[in-house]
Amino acid sequence: MTIANAAAKTMTQTWQTLCTRADLVPFSGVAAWVETPVGPAQVAVFYLPGQAQELYALDHHDPFSNANVIARGIVGDLKGQLVVASPIYKQHFRLEDGQCLEDDSVQLRTWKVSFKGDEVWIEA
Repeated sequence: MTIANAAAKTMTQTWQTLCTRADLVPFSGVAAWVETPVGPAQVAVFYLPGQAQELYALDHHDPFSNANVIARGIVGDLKGQLVVASPIYKQHFRLEDGQCLEDDSVQLRTWKVSFKGDEVWIEA
């Protein structure tokens, strides 16, 4: 086992800077790379100013179309739940937990994300 492999096996999730508030688009998503213990991942970060929770981070990868497009989806409210609709086949994913509303067997990964001043931090 190499030193790099040993380090990877002992890594745990840590908070890291992702972007700044100026990089976000209100009521929409942006895509970003994040380093995780198992390697880099693409995330979709959604900014909903004025909501009780303003930031959400989900997988950017849409499992139905096999494309990295979730950040381009339309954010809305479906039966009282904040969702993003995939821009390809229109499945709805809850921002809170990544659950697909049309298919109970599909759920996107989510990350904790928050503001620290004007910086956006993510736990990955």
